Amino acid sequence: MNALPRTMRPILSALLATAVMSLAPYASLANAQDAKVMLSGDQEVPPVQTAAKGSGTISVGADMSVTGKITTTGVDGSMAHVHEAPPGQNGKVVIPLTKSGDGAWTVPPGKKLTEAQYKSFKAGNLYVNVHSAAHQGGEIRGQIKP
Repeated sequence: MNALPRTMRPILSALLATAVMSLAPYASLANAQDAKVMLSGDQEVPPVQTAAKGSGTISVGADMSVTGKITTTGVDGSMAHVHEAPPGQNGKVVIPLTKSGDGAWTVPPGKKLTEAQYKSFKAGNLYVNVHSAAHQGGEIRGQIKP
């Protein structure tokens, strides 16, 4: 014997479907892969002698959406980016980061990787670097290692 009246079944089904759909945007966050990033001058190509450092986390969701924040010390950063290249090589910009405060850089909302960039992420071939007036090619760098 079914305890739920027949007239309530369509309403309950609609409510359940709405609840599931409203949680869908968060599914990629639940499946996001966090990658810790440690930035230093010796990871730059060529290496840079600097006391500057940085650290943070870059997260990539199953839908290839990217979020994250990098914090730096000892450098007056002029710009920062996520680039695509393996350690020891320089590569093209994938995502420009936004300065969100002194020594703070964030991934702008709505950024996504392409399929090829996602494969590079999985292989450890994305990196973050922070540029300065003294080192316009990049003062500190950190490989993103999932």
